[in-house]
Amino acid sequence: MIDALATGYVYAIIVAMMMASLFVLLTTGNLIRKMIGLSLFQTTAGLFYIALSKVGGGTAPIIIDAESAVGQARAARLDPAYVEHFGVDGVVYGNPLPHVLILTAIVVGVATLSVGLAIAVRVREAYGDTELDAVRRADAAASEPEPPGPRGRPNA
Repeated sequence: MIDALATGYVYAIIVAMMMASLFVLLTTGNLIRKMIGLSLFQTTAGLFYIALSKVGGGTAPIIIDAESAVGQARAARLDPAYVEHFGVDGVVYGNPLPHVLILTAIVVGVATLSVGLAIAVRVREAYGDTELDAVRRADAAASEPEPPGPRGRPNA
């Protein structure tokens, strides 16, 4: 039970951060706050993926000779059946692919954030506000047809 709590608290914290960022994303009307919520959600999704990819007793994926002192010391700390099943030539390595994918996701997240903030700046310049309700009201007021003039023609 203690082991489950000791390893599960990381996932609980990450899920709580995900829910908080989704709450910010869905409940706020401010474009800047929405972008912050989206960025936080992307970050916590990356943390969750990295936390899931942790290999118990694994080392960095740099080739270590199993016969060397370092290789034997690492293997001695683990169950021999575990090393036999998950190891490569007597050494357990971590998988580098999740880290590479998250690096790509970070780049995409930064690009998404920068485009979103640029759009928010343009909205602020055009409407004078970044609140969605104010932008919608201004948009609706601008799209209402002009009432006809005294002879049935629009006012000029």
